[in-house]
Amino acid sequence: MGTCLPCLGGSGNDLSPTPDRETRRRQLAETAEQRQKETTSRGIKNPQAVERNKKNKEMEKQEMRPSPPGGGGGLKVG
Repeated sequence: MGTCLPCLGGSGNDLSPTPDRETRRRQLAETAEQRQKETTSRGIKNPQAVERNKKNKEMEKQEMRPSPPGGGGGLKVG
């Protein structure tokens, strides 16, 4: 069984240095983004198609809403 800690007689070169704060923050952000993508696409074969359908349904809902009376809410000059 090999030792990897310098105090136990192993070489100190085996340990990787801790990354600086900016590098660590970027790595954590990338990991979180990847995890979120995996979660949203779980069980879906084509996540882009699902997203397009969702946007299309939202657009249809907006088109179905009646416009306010009086021409659509412009500025009223009195």
